[in-house]
Order: sequence, then C-alpha cells, then structure tokens
Amino acid sequence: MQRMFGTDGVRGIANKELTAELAYKLGRAGAYVLTEKAHKPKILVGMDTRISGDMLESALVSGILSVGAEAVCVGVIPTPAVAYLTRKYRMDAGVVISASHNPVEYNGIKFFNSEGYKLSDELEDRIQEVIENDFKDVSMPIGAEIGRKIVETGEALKEYIEFAKSTIDIDLKGLKVVLDCANGASYVTSVKAFEELGAEVKVINNEPDGININRECGSTHPEELMKTVVKEGYDLGLAFDGDADRCLAVDENGNLINGDFIMAIIGKHLKDEGKLYKNVVVVTVMSNLGLDIALKKEKMSTVKTKVGDRYVLEEMKKQGYKLGGEQSGHIIMLDYNTTGDGLVTALQIASIVKKTGKKLSECASMMKNLPQVLVNAKVPNNKKNIFEEDEEIIFEIKKIEEKLDGCGRVLIRPSGTEPLVRVMLEGQNQSQIDKIAHNLAKLIESKVN
Repeated sequence: MQRMFGTDGVRGIANKELTAELAYKLGRAGAYVLTEKAHKPKILVGMDTRISGDMLESALVSGILSVGAEAVCVGVIPTPAVAYLTRKYRMDAGVVISASHNPVEYNGIKFFNSEGYKLSDELEDRIQEVIENDFKDVSMPIGAEIGRKIVETGEALKEYIEFAKSTIDIDLKGLKVVLDCANGASYVTSVKAFEELGAEVKVINNEPDGININRECGSTHPEELMKTVVKEGYDLGLAFDGDADRCLAVDENGNLINGDFIMAIIGKHLKDEGKLYKNVVVVTVMSNLGLDIALKKEKMSTVKTKVGDRYVLEEMKKQGYKLGGEQSGHIIMLDYNTTGDGLVTALQIASIVKKTGKKLSECASMMKNLPQVLVNAKVPNNKKNIFEEDEEIIFEIKKIEEKLDGCGRVLIRPSGTEPLVRVMLEGQNQSQIDKIAHNLAKLIESKVN
C-alpha cells in the first residue's frame, strides 16, 4: 500500500479521499502510537474553518476516545497555536484538522508530538502500519476506561494570543496595518493580537462561512490586500493562509514581500541583535539566489535543504539554527515556536518596521530578486535521474554555470507526482536564462525520447 502521509500529514478531498472512516482510524491509531506510555493520555485537537472540519473532528475524536485517551477540543485555531499549546498544557500529542492553503474541498489531519514538533517519517509509518494491520493488539477499553471529550475554546485562544504578543518587545502604536485572514483560522487571533498591541488595524476576509476559506484571498491570493494597502494609505499589509502557519507581507507601495525577503529582513534584525546562531538562515533549494547574495553582504549565510518545511526544521533542530523557512511565507523561528507561525512572523515584521522607523519597502530593499525561469521537461518515471547520469547533460549544465559566473544557477528537480523534471534557472538577464532553460529542457527530452 502506498504511503498515507505526505509532507504535511494526511491530506485529500474531504468525504472522498479523506473520509470520516479514515479520520476515525487515524484518531485511533495516532492516539495508540503517540501515547502508549501515558496512563490516561490527553490529545489536543484544533481545526481551521472548513465546512468538513466538524465531520472529521467528530470521527477523529471518536477514534481517540475509543482507545481510552482524552480529547481536548479547542475548536477553530491556527496550526501553530496547537503546536504551542500542546507543549504548554503538557499534552501527549496534538492534532490539527486543516488543509492549510488548499481550496475548501480539501482537508487534512496533521499530528504533533508532545514537544509540538511534526512527526518523524518513522512515527507516521507506525500509525499507518497499525491501521493496515487492522488494529491488531490495540485494546478497546470499556466502562470507565473509555476516553472523554473536553471542550475548551476561549482560554486556549487567549493563551496563544498572549504568547504571540510576548515574542516582540515593543508596542505597535502608530502603525497602520491591513490584515488578510483568508477567512481561515487566524480571523480572531491575528486581529486581537495587533489591536491589543495598539496598531490601527483594517481587516479583510475575516468572515468565514465554512466554504470561503482561501477563496481569492490570503497568502495564495494577495491581490486584494495589495490594492487595499495602497488605496487606503496603510504602512503595510499581512496575509495569512487558511491555518495561519504562513504569512506574506505587502509594503506601502503594494509590492508583495515573499518569504525570502521576510527571512532576509528578520535575519538581519536578529543578527544585529546578536540573536542569530552562527548568522545562518536555513532555506530550501527553491529560495531565490538573491537571498544568498543579500545575506552575504550582511556577513550571513544560508544552509540549503530539500523542498518542504519539515526538512528545514530537521536541519534547524540538528544544528541549533534559529531561523529558517520557504518562499511561501512558512517561517520557522525556533526561539518561539516549533513550526511555522504566521502570527509570530507578522508581529516580527511589524515590530522591525516600528523599531527601525523605516518603511517596509526600505527594509526589503536589502535584497533583489534574481529573475527565475521554470521549464518542465517530459521524462519517463524510470529516467528521472538522467540529468545526473548523461555526460552531455552534465557537461552542458557545467557550461551554463560557468557562463552565469556566480550570478545565477541551474537547479533540476524530478517531480514527485508526474513524469517530468523541472528545469529552473536563475540569473540577471531574463531573456538569456529563458532561452538557456528551454534549450536545456529540450536536450533532456531528446535524450530520453
């Protein structure tokens, strides 16, 4: 059977791929695997605003209770809040029902361990194994041993808001901010945090109805936010995704400030305060080369990982690095939380603008995005490594890199789901790299067809 867990939990179209039956099994197996040593284990359960959340929560919680664990349900709440509260409340595990930035028809189930970290591949495989073995050796308690459901919402939200506010040491009075909540899980927490810190706040897309999450709004569709900031004269805009573990910014001129720019701004600030371990920022191979160049000027450097925030986090934990993330706005600051945290990221950006007295565009001007071209080359699944094996292709890549002379790069990534490899080029001249990328993709295709 193929692997149930993807890079961010179990995800699929709700009621089709991610059914109530599967949610029940995940709740039961997850509670069993993650709490084997606990006497009466407790699991925190949160969700985003999708209509399918109630259905999946009911099933998931039933599974948790069926093995004698307690489910503490905190309702609609950001993913990073579940990670934080799992630690704070000393829970045995946490679960979030969310499909993050995906459209409403999707949903997902993501587990955190007792320390608030996403699960290792080994633990996820163990949960899948228990399900595939039809719960062999998993006992079904009866009577007083069956688990209880505890509903706790208001206090949990307050605790998370207070935590997020505590990550900055300045108020935000005098700052005019537009927040785009994506009709998702941050529609209460982000607004309250910014208002309580004294910012002048305008909020858009904060009326979730179960079906409008991420719909032409939030970090995947920031166009409305960009227009609003300029039209109404705000200092900056901040856009979250459906479960608020991502944040993108918009400067006062309506320009989008993506995760690379955010890491540059926060990284420089942490370095200036002597808080950036080894002056390193952990990024994926997809981060723009402009980030490397900007950080180098500031006597900082990057460490690169495979694509996926879990690989960024892995490297950060292993080496003790403090800041990492992705272009998508999934920014991890391990001094504060164990996963990407949209609200913490938003507050950091706002506090840097306030502290420095600079406009966000000025803060972001430390980095210039290098033009980037992405071309797909159709390649059979069994030949996806040809770019590492064929001598002519290897020689051509080397020639291109010499031509770019340190001011560009070639990156080739096999697709995990389709019969193709992605040829990505960065450089200073858009038309030059466009031509080179298409020629390289054609060369790769000619070698396999």
